[in-house]
Amino acid sequence: MKVVISGCSGGGKSTLLAAFARRGYSTFDEPGRQVVKAQLACGGGGLPWSDAGQFIALCVAVGVRQWDEAAARGGVSFFDRGIVDAVSNAAHLKLPVPAAFVETLSRCRYHERMFMVPPWTEIYVNDSERRHTYTDAVAECEMLVEAYGRLGYEVVTVPKIAPEARVDFVLERLNLPSRA
Repeated sequence: MKVVISGCSGGGKSTLLAAFARRGYSTFDEPGRQVVKAQLACGGGGLPWSDAGQFIALCVAVGVRQWDEAAARGGVSFFDRGIVDAVSNAAHLKLPVPAAFVETLSRCRYHERMFMVPPWTEIYVNDSERRHTYTDAVAECEMLVEAYGRLGYEVVTVPKIAPEARVDFVLERLNLPSRA
């Protein structure tokens, strides 16, 4: 079972994934953060603020690698964002969406119930990898809710509660045990 946790930047997704990992579940870090770190480290141009198209292509590639790894492992895996996030960002920015991306969305399906982490002003912070505003984060979340819904996923909003309680909320809705 491959489960996506998505939503706005700064809403607590990474903290939530860390809580799943502490309980023994397999987790995958956000592709966008991985790409930004790698591009900053090597002086690459595939950054969302300099070449959004290249950044999105790199995120899709990381997302596919993660999906394939989870499929090979079997069991339950939680993803901090999914391939849908990257492809929907291309459409949102009015960039061309290659046919290969559309095919990837069909091949790399996640569990039909995905979990959306909403904007949360009390925990939102900017850093070197997150340069957009809270208002941008709200718009991003709205766009993602629409994108996942359009692709046939059931979007479940995760309440603004402590990370361990968020884990319990998600696990209950997936009928999974508290510990992997």
